[in-house]
Formats: sequence, structure tokens, C-alpha cells
Amino acid sequence: MSNAGAAGEAGVEVLIPEKDLRARVAAMGAEITRDYQGRPLVLIGVLKGSFIFLADLVRAIELPLLVDFIGISSYQGTRSTGVVQITSDLTRPIEGKHVLLVEDIVDTGLTMRYLLDNLATRRPESVRIAALLEKPARAQVKIPIDYRGFVIGDEFVVGYGLDWDGKLRNLPYVGVPRVK
Repeated sequence: MSNAGAAGEAGVEVLIPEKDLRARVAAMGAEITRDYQGRPLVLIGVLKGSFIFLADLVRAIELPLLVDFIGISSYQGTRSTGVVQITSDLTRPIEGKHVLLVEDIVDTGLTMRYLLDNLATRRPESVRIAALLEKPARAQVKIPIDYRGFVIGDEFVVGYGLDWDGKLRNLPYVGVPRVK
């Protein structure tokens, strides 16, 4: 079954088509390449939601770089629990490194604030944020997003790595589930 067939059966309405994702990620990669020219860069993907975005972004950045991951959990199903926990930590030190934190979505900002505070204790040279999606309607904490893919409304979204209770990550677009 194709992803489109699976999406149709799941009742997912396309919010950001695959072609728009590809174009924006390529543009973000070009911006990052320009901004970090001549500086070593470490990309840290926030698991699990950022893995597809991170993979595409890495291929769009024309620089030598390192990739690491940090696992964070604050959601259960479609709701934030309000409690952030690290489920998997970095495998390498980031002291003195230029770090680009790659996140799928910034909504309340609480998870990102927790991550920024946590990473600051590890003494990186700099930390900037690349987020595929920003949901300002839900912001409780202002987060400076340096590389932003798309701003969306207050909708629960799936696809392109984002999930609904572990499902629908494999959709090639970002969509809104419609429950019948």
C-alpha cells in the first residue's frame, strides 16, 4: 500500500505537501551552509520526531559535520504531559563545538527551553535551533528559532517524522488527522 493510500484511510488532510517540504529543507540547508562556512558543526537531532527532517537537512548542508541524537519525551498520545525526560543522551561531548539543535516542532517551547538549558551546561561554543515547524499559538516560552521551516496553526500534525501515538511518521508530507 502506498503512503497516500495509507493516509487516505487514516483520514489525514495534507497541510504541507512533500514538494514544499523538500524546497524549504533545501533552502534551510543552503542558509546553514552559508552561516557555518569554515566552522565545524554538530547537528543534534531531537528524537524521535526529527529523524526524517534531520536526514534530509544533513544532505542539504554542504559542510563537514557531525551528527548526534538526544531522545526527549513529553507527549503521551496527542497530549503533552508537561514533564520532559531525556530518554537517550548524546554519545559525544559538545564542549567548544558549534551546535545546531534540530527539532521537528516547537509549540509550547517548554521542551526546547529544557534542552537549551541542559545543553548549556555542556559548554558548547554556540547553540542554534533549526525547527521544521513552529506553532506560536501554543507558545508558553519564547524560543529563538534560527532556521524555521514553516509556521502552522494550533493543529495536531503527523507525517514527515511526526507521529500520533507512534504511528503515521512515514507519511511523506505533514498532515492533520481527521477523526471520523
